[in-house]
Amino acid sequence: MGEKYKAKIFKSGNSLALRLPKALGLEEGEEVTLVPHDDGSFSFWRQDRAREVLMGLYGSMSTGFMADGRDDTAQGERDWSRDATQAA
Repeated sequence: MGEKYKAKIFKSGNSLALRLPKALGLEEGEEVTLVPHDDGSFSFWRQDRAREVLMGLYGSMSTGFMADGRDDTAQGERDWSRDATQAA
């Protein structure tokens, strides 16, 4: 893991802004993708590297990942004879 940096959140108009250290090498106006995680942490990367990040995830799942299936795909029968424009 690389160096750790502190960042400060401040109010900017009706939004919150995150002030990042210059040492991170980001440029003014550069776009980043910010992803919140369930544990309260965040990941972010440069928008122009989004494809590279996505492709880096390929093959990173463990061998047994979803070995037992998703267990959430069972669905009841549907009535396809109904007009799709009618309210349910």
